[in-house]
Amino acid sequence: MSVSIDDIRAAAALIRGQVVRTPTVRSGALSDEIGAEVFVKLETLQRTGSFKDRGALVKLKSLSADEMSRGVIAISAGNHAQGVAYHAQRLGIPATIVMPEGTPFNKVRRTQAFGALVLLKGDNISAAEPFALELAAQKKLTFVHPYDDEKIIAGQGTVALEMLEDVPSLDTIIVPIGGGGIISGVATAAKAIKPEIQIIGVETELYPTMHNTIRGSLKDPGGDSIAEGIAVKNPGIITRAIIEKLVDDLMIVSESNIESAVQTMLIDAKIHTEGAGAAPLAALREIKPRFTGKHVGLIACGGNIDPRILASILMRAMAKAGHMARLRITISDQPGILAKVAQHIGEAGGNIVEIYHQRMFYDVPVKLAELDAVVETRDSEHVEEIVARLAEGGFPTRRLQDGGDTV
Repeated sequence: MSVSIDDIRAAAALIRGQVVRTPTVRSGALSDEIGAEVFVKLETLQRTGSFKDRGALVKLKSLSADEMSRGVIAISAGNHAQGVAYHAQRLGIPATIVMPEGTPFNKVRRTQAFGALVLLKGDNISAAEPFALELAAQKKLTFVHPYDDEKIIAGQGTVALEMLEDVPSLDTIIVPIGGGGIISGVATAAKAIKPEIQIIGVETELYPTMHNTIRGSLKDPGGDSIAEGIAVKNPGIITRAIIEKLVDDLMIVSESNIESAVQTMLIDAKIHTEGAGAAPLAALREIKPRFTGKHVGLIACGGNIDPRILASILMRAMAKAGHMARLRITISDQPGILAKVAQHIGEAGGNIVEIYHQRMFYDVPVKLAELDAVVETRDSEHVEEIVARLAEGGFPTRRLQDGGDTV
């Protein structure tokens, strides 16, 4: 095996006091939902918001003085970039990060804030890699691979050491898979400490890369994933060998289930996580009968979710639960009518968040108009109460789906 438990223990000693020793906490909300004892490893609490701090530091500290002075280069769309940039800055190592051209500005800015030179190249990580390797050769920089590197894998494996130290009774650990760095390290450490433990890997349906490589193709990876941290097209060679030997199961979860898991992690479990970090919960929900009464560990691998995406997810959650509804209300086009509509909604206990008054483009008689109102409500039954109240007041109303069609 290319990485051993001794390598991971050495990595743990190397990074002790320089990365956050994150807690593994029992989630009452998730335990109640699943019918098992569910524990979450909060890698969201790392300085850069993800587990990538660990492997990056181990790799950087393995460099010679000459390699450190020349500098390093990495490719990443987010978490690996920040992990490398942060620790390179701490260690006085010049760092260049190549990011895809479409990388959100907030991720570029955070990476630059850690002192790295950021270059934008290509439309994805795979397209950026040849450029980074060419630049590394030209400038004699050390390339820091995001996952397919023994030092990186050893660093990520320290997650499992801590989990089993905190919760020795764990029966299963569920781990997100992108290129396979963290699950390779976790499986190596966990199986060495507790051979009977089950390790389950999770990929998003848009990027079943490791599944394709090991078990046969499901579909070509690609698309815009909510779990961009595991949206990887090219699996690792080192990681593949470890996963084939040590990982008990590979699961594919849908984008909608990951979105729902992000909602649950934040709203119910009070854990802020990105899509990749919520993927283990999405998988656990699909197979929860297997774990009744068991002790299950989930790795919340990162919390670097785009605030706009998170806001959209939460608003969609409110709409799904009936806490927010879009209503289309037919009115006569006369002065004072809008105030009457608002009065009916208010008296029924609803709160108008947005309202749009449209005279010209709806298919209604010329003396009528339609209002689209976004209303905050208690639940779905309350929405129906408001609709009924408006209808009784002479304002025919129907509830709309997100796309504008009538429910």
